Amino acid sequence: MNFILISPYYPSNFQAFAHRLKDAGVTVLGVGEEPYDQLGPYLQNALTEYYRVNNLEDLDEVKRAVAFLFYKHGPIDRIESNNEHWLELDAELREQFNVYGNKTNDLKKVKYKSEMKKLFKKADVPVVEGRIVKTNIELYKAIDDLGLPVIAKPDNGVGSAATYKLSSEEDVRYFEEEWREAKVYFLEPYVEGGVLCTFDGLIDQEGNIVFQTSFTYNMPTLELVKGQLDMAYLIQKEIDPKLEAYGKRIVKAFGMKERFFHIEFFKLENGDYVALEYNNRLAGGYTIDMYNFAYSIDLFAQYASLVTGREFKKSDAENQFCVGITQRDAYEYQHDTNAIYERFGDRVKFEQRMPDAFAELQGNQFYAINAESHEEVDEIIRFVHKRKKEILLWI
Repeated sequence: MNFILISPYYPSNFQAFAHRLKDAGVTVLGVGEEPYDQLGPYLQNALTEYYRVNNLEDLDEVKRAVAFLFYKHGPIDRIESNNEHWLELDAELREQFNVYGNKTNDLKKVKYKSEMKKLFKKADVPVVEGRIVKTNIELYKAIDDLGLPVIAKPDNGVGSAATYKLSSEEDVRYFEEEWREAKVYFLEPYVEGGVLCTFDGLIDQEGNIVFQTSFTYNMPTLELVKGQLDMAYLIQKEIDPKLEAYGKRIVKAFGMKERFFHIEFFKLENGDYVALEYNNRLAGGYTIDMYNFAYSIDLFAQYASLVTGREFKKSDAENQFCVGITQRDAYEYQHDTNAIYERFGDRVKFEQRMPDAFAELQGNQFYAINAESHEEVDEIIRFVHKRKKEILLWI
């Protein structure tokens, strides 16, 4: 089996995909922008061949790279990045070279917020009503229909990028000036008191969920970015049955195969949920590592097992909570990395600087810490986030 990894070097924690695929007997080929020497021995040893391009955004250049690897190594069985930014590139390459997996037309339902909403409804999962807006006239009509506050986000967009909370007429005028009808936006009512949570997992080649999990943020991502607040999110030991039922119906409605998925919900004060977004990939950052720590599993290896037609093997170990928690360079904290290790010992599973691409959203210094109970989770968050002063050092 020949497997092309797009951007195998970045993000660094995804380099494990190359190693586990190689361990499973796959010929792993890489296409990326970094010079070969920059890859380092760990990744170099996993790749049979690496083709450097000047710009992964240049579709023609990347197609030439794939064509060369096809010519040299034979038919390509998979092309994948597992990275939101390259999902459209992956699909176009699969279409060009007739490779298994999502093609360009398959992505419409996971690219556009408005299309996702239709499938959520088809799956009989609660949503908040939204409106597509292309002009200022449509913007004001949508606000009249929905009322303030609303969330405005690109209909085709990634994460919380270019997302606005419109709570007042002043906010609307500011958005209008920033937007200038440059792209299609999707407006939906702001969910007051909603807790952002997810239903995540991995689907096999038959469309069955073989791994599932859920995590909860301490606050919505938009508030994290706007307020440069301290972030914490929690991999749950168990999934709320209602959330699980909704998530499974959504996965069935979207009909994806051999893929990770990451579905975002708001949990309401009445205990129900509303579906927000379906992401046809892993959650970002170090979340896959947190899954592994919480469930005593190696999802990189299990993904390789699925790709090669083998069985997914679940862990026999008891699930734990895993807290992903960050500190921002803009603040001074009472407890540094040494103090955190001293306090929590081997429960600290991982600590790392966040890549710059994620730092604005999530923070600069990341820790993954296991816990047995909600009381321990609360203790971890209080300890790591406790500041010396409640003032910014710099922004």
